[in-house]
Amino acid sequence: MIACLKKGILLIFAAVAVACNQNSLSPIPDYTVNLQLNLNTEYATFTAPCQYLTFTERHLETDRIGYGGILVYIGFDSEYYAFDLACPKECDRNVRVVPNDVGEAVCESCGEVYDVSYGFGLPKNGISRYPLKSYKVRNSRNILYITLK
Repeated sequence: MIACLKKGILLIFAAVAVACNQNSLSPIPDYTVNLQLNLNTEYATFTAPCQYLTFTERHLETDRIGYGGILVYIGFDSEYYAFDLACPKECDRNVRVVPNDVGEAVCESCGEVYDVSYGFGLPKNGISRYPLKSYKVRNSRNILYITLK
């Protein structure tokens, strides 16, 4: 009985470790990500669920926007999430997903729809095996810091 319990706990820890390391399984390569959004000034109206911003070019010399660009999305839970815009099925920095205001990002090339509504970026149609590559978002004094996880 105790041996089975130990194996069960070990399996749970292994599953959590794999889930937490989801980006390492992504076909999207790790590129430097460094983006800061000031919610007090230029992005003061970026506050409501289902709003999004996309960045495909650097605005400041210090900006780094990942492989295909960055999607910043306010989820249904009012949390800020960030994803790489490159479709993981296509794995091409020029094939980007297009966000909408109903919690999705759609790849017009392969047709996959990714659910970004709660920050997971999971594929909905089963065309892609991988979720969108996600980035770390930290809100400190109304400045969003977006970095590689």
